[in-house]
Amino acid sequence: MSTEIVVRKCERLEEFHRCVELQREIWGEEDLEVEPATMFVVAAHTGGQVLGAFDGDRMVGYTLAVVGLRDGVAYLHSHMTGVHSEYRDRGVGRMLKLFQRNEALGRNIRQILWTFDPLELRNAHFNLNRLGAICRRYQPNLYGLTTSPLHRGLQTDRLLAEWHLDSARVVAAIQDLAKEIHNAPASIELPAELARWQRENSPEVAKVQARVREEFTKWFAKGYAAMALRTAPGNPAYLLTPWSDF
Repeated sequence: MSTEIVVRKCERLEEFHRCVELQREIWGEEDLEVEPATMFVVAAHTGGQVLGAFDGDRMVGYTLAVVGLRDGVAYLHSHMTGVHSEYRDRGVGRMLKLFQRNEALGRNIRQILWTFDPLELRNAHFNLNRLGAICRRYQPNLYGLTTSPLHRGLQTDRLLAEWHLDSARVVAAIQDLAKEIHNAPASIELPAELARWQRENSPEVAKVQARVREEFTKWFAKGYAAMALRTAPGNPAYLLTPWSDF
């Protein structure tokens, strides 16, 4: 983890505009619908979060979260987290999430949710294995079909990550005390060729997406939760266990 980076709340309009600029640097305007500065202003002024990671005066990462209500309990929905390409693999994303957790707990908010593409296994590993989040809901084509190259013409299926901030599972994960899991009562395997197929925009990716959607839907309906991504040995796989086991 980098010792040069400082994470803090963003509160000034200038900083919100820097978040917008950083979006464009990370993804490019052609790759997403850019969230305007007004969205960051609203989040910061209504109980959400706008967090920045700074290397000196330079913003190199950010997180945007808004307030939600679930079963009568307030939570944060973490809408976007981005890190500049020059600062990847330096722990900046994890620093942002851990600051986000501490800030939320300081306000007695005990849960943060966000969505991610189940076929993006790097994100799955980070969310489930490194942060200790779980998934119990599959949201097919959540944002509809888009023209973004990031979505490769696929439906925007998403898993909903639940981060139970003060659970024993999360505490163990963020302290690097969680044991690596290789087996579970249920699993959803991904082909070893998936990353190559994604790079090549192969039609095989859509077939994988359809199968994964069916399997997640089946297991979630039975009360299972995805609690880890197996990265070795063999093909990568989501590992699932009954929710009552947590």
